[in-house]
Amino acid sequence: MDKSTLRAECRAWRDALTSVAVALASVHICECLAAWPALRQARTLMAYMAFGNEISLGPLMDRLPEKRWVIPRTLSKPEPHIALHLYDPARLVRHKFGMLEPDQALPIVEPGELDLVLVPGIAYDRRGYRLGFGGGFYDRFLPQVKAVKVGITYAELVIDHVPNDEFDQRVDWIACETGVLPVTA
Repeated sequence: MDKSTLRAECRAWRDALTSVAVALASVHICECLAAWPALRQARTLMAYMAFGNEISLGPLMDRLPEKRWVIPRTLSKPEPHIALHLYDPARLVRHKFGMLEPDQALPIVEPGELDLVLVPGIAYDRRGYRLGFGGGFYDRFLPQVKAVKVGITYAELVIDHVPNDEFDQRVDWIACETGVLPVTA
């Protein structure tokens, strides 16, 4: 199955979830992450602001306010890329695609400062390959990061195979309702 067809099928499954199901899955995944030793040891963590029926990391950020939370801002010029800013829930702005992002005036954080990156994905396979929205923002960003990379998705969307190209980036772990899972080679 090609990426576009797989993306449409996985998004349809995710979009059919109720808000209660999304909230319950989000809380459960955040509990698994909060108990995970690698996350407990990390100081500077990159999260994201959930969009649509993505897993929300809000419960995790609320539970661990002592962490230095960073969230991305997507930019298209001069080429598509991600800028990192400190998280301030009072200073979020709506992107043209509808998701919340940090105000551009918030302090910038360099990728090398990150200890752990929580990566949103529509689906992942057990090798750590990600099916995203197709813009390539994370595939361009992740090679800049030496931190532990954790894919975030629903257990139902940890699938057998995500088609991948040479530029597609893998994560090191996958977090879903069943726990934090190591990827395979």
